[in-house]
Amino acid sequence: MTISPNPSIRKNCCCVQRKLSPKEAELLRMFCKYINDVTPRSEALTKIWHEDNYFTARSMDVFVTKLRKYLAHDPSIEIVNIHGNGFQLLVKDMV
Repeated sequence: MTISPNPSIRKNCCCVQRKLSPKEAELLRMFCKYINDVTPRSEALTKIWHEDNYFTARSMDVFVTKLRKYLAHDPSIEIVNIHGNGFQLLVKDMV
């Protein structure tokens, strides 16, 4: 997967572009900010959803699932849950 200069458009290994929703793009940008480190769940919820509660947390989980699906074709990229803390965008080539 390559990341284009436009953060809302991603190109996967099959040369197919996908336009991300604004929240998908913001979440992926935040994961990239903390690449190979933990992205705190509470920080993502307050910066992207502007509140940290049960319903916004479930909404965030849906967006993480979508991003995982988009990135599934690239085995060097993975989004993992860090229980009690948040998520981690692992990029194997950068470890």
